[in-house]
Amino acid sequence: KMLGKYMFKKVRRAWSEKERGPGVTADGKYVVSGLQLGNVFVTVQPLLGVEGDPMRLLFERDLTPHPQYCAAYAYLKEHSQAVIHLGMHGTEEWLPGQPLGNDRASWSDEMIGSLPNIYVYAMNNPSESILAKRRGYGALVSYNVPPYGRAGLYMELANLKELVEEYRSVEGGAEAELMEAILSTAQRAGMVSDVPITTSDGEVVDLDSVDIDEVPRDRLNEWVGDLSMYLVELQNRLFSSGLRKFGETPTDEEIQTYLKAYFGEEVKEDEIAEAMDEYKKHNSGEGHGAENPFHWWTSILQWLKGEEESSEKKYDDGHQSKVSAAVEVATLLHRSTEELDAVVNALDGGYILPNPGGDLIRDGSSVLPTGRNIHALDPYRMPSAGAWIRGQKAASEIIRQHQDANNGSYPETVAVSLWGLDAIKTRGESVAIVLALVGAKPVKEGTGRVVRFDLIPLEELGRPRVDILASLSGIFRDSFANIVDLLDDMFERAATAEDEPEDLNFIKKHASQLKQDGVERPAARLFSNPPGDYGSMVNEVVGSGDWDEAESLGETWKSRNAFSYGRNEGTSGGTRAGTARPEVLDKLLATTERVVQEVDSVEYGMTDIQEYYANTGALKKAAENRKPLDEKTGKRRKVDISVIEAFSNDQEKVPVRNVEDVLRMEYRSKLLNPKWRDAMLAQGAGGAYEVSQRMTAMVGWAATAEVDNFVFDQAAERYALDEDVARQLQKNNPEAFKNVVRRLLEAAGRGMWSTDDETLNRLQEMYAQADDLVEQVR
Repeated sequence: KMLGKYMFKKVRRAWSEKERGPGVTADGKYVVSGLQLGNVFVTVQPLLGVEGDPMRLLFERDLTPHPQYCAAYAYLKEHSQAVIHLGMHGTEEWLPGQPLGNDRASWSDEMIGSLPNIYVYAMNNPSESILAKRRGYGALVSYNVPPYGRAGLYMELANLKELVEEYRSVEGGAEAELMEAILSTAQRAGMVSDVPITTSDGEVVDLDSVDIDEVPRDRLNEWVGDLSMYLVELQNRLFSSGLRKFGETPTDEEIQTYLKAYFGEEVKEDEIAEAMDEYKKHNSGEGHGAENPFHWWTSILQWLKGEEESSEKKYDDGHQSKVSAAVEVATLLHRSTEELDAVVNALDGGYILPNPGGDLIRDGSSVLPTGRNIHALDPYRMPSAGAWIRGQKAASEIIRQHQDANNGSYPETVAVSLWGLDAIKTRGESVAIVLALVGAKPVKEGTGRVVRFDLIPLEELGRPRVDILASLSGIFRDSFANIVDLLDDMFERAATAEDEPEDLNFIKKHASQLKQDGVERPAARLFSNPPGDYGSMVNEVVGSGDWDEAESLGETWKSRNAFSYGRNEGTSGGTRAGTARPEVLDKLLATTERVVQEVDSVEYGMTDIQEYYANTGALKKAAENRKPLDEKTGKRRKVDISVIEAFSNDQEKVPVRNVEDVLRMEYRSKLLNPKWRDAMLAQGAGGAYEVSQRMTAMVGWAATAEVDNFVFDQAAERYALDEDVARQLQKNNPEAFKNVVRRLLEAAGRGMWSTDDETLNRLQEMYAQADDLVEQVR
């Protein structure tokens, strides 16, 4: 009754009568749970898979939803006039089917049908919102991100800063005592991992085997200077301070935090204060002050003409210009109430005004106000001029760092993550990095559209062409078919470039070797999931704990990303249809020496969500699985990850860091930071869930990269061993607290974390109690 004949057969094949999935009563009825509040039915979207059985999802590419999932949407269609999908993001738009627009055999169409779908979505994720529109038929209503805060310094880090400042100002014979105190505090805080002491040759000093008196004073002084700068960077690092209520105007204090994060050092404190005074005058009534009623129409016209607003802030050095710019941003932030207004307007069949999606810090005030139907960029103009500049600088820095670590040798293959989210928000920086590593440049026609990626002559390039393993997210694959075709064409030409020796063209070198082995399409370099499919499933496996060796996570990633895309791929033609080419992927993984990942958001970094370790970390592990054993360590040779934090619009500075350095900075500024922890505790169940998710991600990173022991030590101290915090977490969200303790025990059991028996015994007792409480709640 619920489904058509074709879709019914698919469900019956995947879920037999004996195995009907979750949510089925003893007499065979499907349960749709929820609360009826007047005319509003509040329900939770059913789980897509089977809890405790992620391997079923892994090995069944079809991902056919189970009958109760179908029943939930059938109930909504029968009993509702409209549905509001609240929060980013659900699973309905990710179900199998056509990637760019549904047909009748697409599950998204089957589930939502003609039911109006109002989708409340984060303004800073225009990438995934494309699927919510194209496949979920969503009318989007954007919401703002939480206010930003500065991490500050806390506990031993604050003490360490005081000691460093005192050391740098002291005169006389007190330096030796202060140095001992600095070293002791730095070791307790794990800071010697962040900022190691090095010899004049760059070798790291092992403090466990070397007496500190043997280290020259000038090296120690230089280390203290580096430590001081690092502490300042940690102190000023931005993070998302808590959650926010949908449709609520930010407080004056919160608006100030937005302004300080947006303008940085370019606007002084007194100018922020003056702007706030002006803002309060403008918004003392119900009016919107500096609102331009045609702001949205201007944005649309600019987007259609390819003249998107620059992310650079439009003011000169004049005091009044800065104040006016700050007032404009504050006034737009004040209009957050329009989020709720837009939902009500949509339910009334009204028109939701459009606006570009993006990040305030990087993209500027054009992304405000929220409560808008957000859109992305023109894919035919990637990379933009600014992205091309930053991409070249990033590529140069990646190569320089690799050479410094490898006796001057160039990397033969670099794996670059091409994700739809960062590509849209950065206007194609990741694509620019690929071009710059290969030694190519974008060519535009008269209208400004990019029509070709030309190879730069080797004489002009001055170095070898680096081979690329392009790891495409499902959204990038589906949304940027033109870029996929252009890149594929470029790789084909590079692989067959005449008069280029193989020692100066690693693409040609590897393609020749594959051709000699009889492999088809040896120039294939663009890999992703099977057509219409999304995700590596590594996060599902880690979430369930159903894995043994870390190497298996790399193989899971490989099995899910073996499909090649490009102009000549797929039996049905076009970029949409891919072809499984595991032999080419194996070769590229075997020669990969570095992985590149862009992070496009302050709100969600490498440690905040599961996707980074599940894709980038697992890709690194897949490459390491194919490396020879190191004779000294007995381990497989390490593959580094270069992380580019792309949430700044600074054209001059493009920082490239190793993943371990980024993980330390993120853990110190967020998860281990009492300020961040307390902000999450204040958010109730949602905040506890955020903590729980980051603990799972920490295990994922420890499996695929390296997480320092101090991170687990301090995470246990902050969230489990602190009785008041543990009590509050358990009260707010028993399941989340249970997961926090579970992940700590799992890390110890897998050898990721070394701790004492007393701590483990306490955690085991806490887990048993937490498990009992969860069962009582159920």
